[in-house]
Formats: sequence, structure tokens, C-alpha cells
Amino acid sequence: MTSRSRIPVAVGIDVGSTNTKVVAIAEEGAVVARASRPTRRAGGDLAIDARALVAAIEDMVVEVCGGGRELHALCVAGIGEDGVLVDADLTPLVPALAWFDPRRHEVFRRLRPGLVGDETLDVDTDAVRTLVGWSWARAQPGADRATAWIALTDLPAVLWTGRPFLSDTLAPRTAAWRSRDRAWDADRVSLALGDARLLPPVLRTGEVVGAIRSRRLREAGVLARDAVAVVGGHDHPIGGWGVQLMVPGAVLDSMGTAEVVVAQTRVACARGDDHVDLAPGIRSDGSTLLRVEELARNVQWASRDPDVARAIRHLLIGRAQPLELWDSGFFVPGERGGGEPRYAPDAPVDPLVRASAVLGALAVAGRDAVDAVRGDVGGVGEVRVAGGWVRSPGWIAVKSAVNGVPAVPVLEPEVTAVGAALLAATACGWHPDPIDALGGFATGMLG
Repeated sequence: MTSRSRIPVAVGIDVGSTNTKVVAIAEEGAVVARASRPTRRAGGDLAIDARALVAAIEDMVVEVCGGGRELHALCVAGIGEDGVLVDADLTPLVPALAWFDPRRHEVFRRLRPGLVGDETLDVDTDAVRTLVGWSWARAQPGADRATAWIALTDLPAVLWTGRPFLSDTLAPRTAAWRSRDRAWDADRVSLALGDARLLPPVLRTGEVVGAIRSRRLREAGVLARDAVAVVGGHDHPIGGWGVQLMVPGAVLDSMGTAEVVVAQTRVACARGDDHVDLAPGIRSDGSTLLRVEELARNVQWASRDPDVARAIRHLLIGRAQPLELWDSGFFVPGERGGGEPRYAPDAPVDPLVRASAVLGALAVAGRDAVDAVRGDVGGVGEVRVAGGWVRSPGWIAVKSAVNGVPAVPVLEPEVTAVGAALLAATACGWHPDPIDALGGFATGMLG
């Protein structure tokens, strides 16, 4: 029930590797408020402080619900592989190991001999996957008190409702779940997590988890009496679902810390050998298809050389023109999960050559990912680009040159957070317009 003096809103949250974003949308879909904070790290390493993250999210929810707004539904999307062990009070016991943390490689090396049956799972098995985080977490101090493992993205809704769960778009990221059977691979769970009882029920993305019982939000006076938390999940599928509402059949090429190409199909499909991952369709009986490529970390590696860093910066802002070295092989991007990038032995040392080779190789990897996903959905879907990289005109020019067609950006800068807000609004029974939500960016909405 809504107070006559307050504006009902649905809130979407995007827990990113670098920043966490929150948006509020009105019933018709328009974005009415935004907030953002850096994603808090634990100490001096790459792991995420889960308790600090939830506290920051609550602060941002209060912020976007200020000015006479009333929260009716909330949905969290975000990082796919990170998570924490919690105790009986749902208190995190360990930091969340970041999906790109190099420590994963040694853990994965120890696990790999026991990980069989890769071809039957929804994703490739590599160091990025959640099961590597399971194994790492079980070796941390305090892990013996664990009663459940909770995905970092799902943790806020778990705490707000008191109901442990795992969204079905995050379950495949573990490399121990089969969406076609909606069942765990018992051998993998035993090897990496040790006890299947630590796994919470898997819920469908978009369904209602339960009533929000956050003390912080209640005391701030922003909650409607019937406010609910809605199952979110993996950030890119949720962003892609929102874009498909706006442009039916579209493929989303989302570029942030990683580049993720994602699309939805109307019918369930099987995984092929093109490194395209599967997850259940969102609010459908079909499938979500996605392929992940490293992006920002490769540029950061190349930028250790200040001359190359300067050349990359000038290419990205459009001050310099890139050399057409797309397929030169001078730069080999790092593997997912922390593998080191490298230059080929014959790569020239000229900074502009190296900068052009880096951006060209990354654009080619993105093109190959788009081709793979488009092929699996019929090869005709329009492609939309989104994420922080679309604000770099030089990068968009490189993408367009490599792809052979213009890169068409989604104007909304927070596609995942808005997609999550659309899911929350839909669960309320509202009918938000996706074009109002994603079609533009209203200035003055920052905060």
C-alpha cells in the first residue's frame, strides 16, 4: 500500500567488480534516481568485504529513495562467480574471492584432475568458476562454522528476507550445475565445497524471494509495507534481458571490467564447443547465452609501460588514429581467471604499434564472441553495445572498424541496474516501458 504523498519506485542494483550502482525507476519505467559507490575490498587484496558491501548498498537504496519515494520492490544483479560462506545468522565468515584474482590458478591446478564431465555442464571449466572459490573459502579461518554458501550478488536479498537462495542465472557459473536437469553435480560439489548441505535452494531469476525486513531501510522510512525482494542474479543476462525488451532479438555486447556478449533464446538449447556459456532464460522457458572475454585487465597490463599507456589513452579518446593491426598477433590477451597477457616475440616496441595491437586484439576477441553468440541464436539479432567503454569514442571507432558495422550504443549507462529494476517492477505487477527505462539518460539524475 502506497502513501498518497509518496512516489512508488522499484530499485535495481548492480554489484560490479569495480563499482556498485543503484537506480530507482517509477511505475512507467523512467529512471528517477541513481547512486554509485566503489565496491569495497577486504584489506589490501582483491577479495571483497561482503558486510561492507551490503552496508553501502543499503545507504545507496536510502539515497535513491529519498525525496518522497517509496520502495516497493528491489532486485540485485551482479558478479557471477564470487561468494561467501555464512554462519547460522547469515553473517559472512570469509571475504569473497574475486573472479579475476590470480590466486585462483593454484587452487584450480589442484582441483583440475578431479573435475571430469565438462561437456555436460553449462560452462567451460576454468579458474574463474565458483567452485574454485568454494575450495579457497573452505581453507580460510572460520570456515568450519559455515552453514551455507551464498553468492555475493544474492547476499543482500538473503539478508533482507532471511531466506538463503541462489539465483538460477548464477548457479551455472559454479561449473557444478546443469540447468537442463536443475541439479548439482554431486562429485564436483563434494570435491570443491565438501558438503552439499551448504548449497541453498536454487530459485528462478525474477521470482519474489520474500518481504524485505531490513532495519536500516525501515528506520529510513523508505519501505512500503508490502515491499519485496526479487531474485536477481548474473549481471549480464539481466542487462541483456532488459535490452531485449527494448529491442526484441538484440544481442548485448557489454564492456566493463570484462566484455560479455549475451542474448536470450525462446527455446532451451544445448552448449556447443564455441565457449558460449548457458543459463536458464529469464522469465521464459528458453536459454541465456553468453561469452566472456577479458578486457580492462589486459589494458591495465599493457599500461604498465607509461609510453604505451599514453598511446592507449590517446587512441581511446580519439586524439590519435590506430594502426590497423587487428589480426597482427603482436598482442595475446590474458586468459580468463588471471592468466597473464603477453606480447609476441616479434612485436615492435613502438608505443603506438603496441597500443594499436592491444586494442585491436581485444576488439577481435569481442567480435569473435559476438559471432559465436549470434550464431547460436540464428545470426540475425541486432547488436547493441553498453558499459563504461562506450564513452570512449576511439574504442567505438576501433570496434566499428573491426566489426565492419557501426557499434550502436545503449544510451542508458547502467544497463544491468536498470534491467534489475525492470525485473523488480515486473514482479510488482507493474508494466514499465523498457524504452523509457533504457532509451536515454536524463541529466540531473545523479543521486
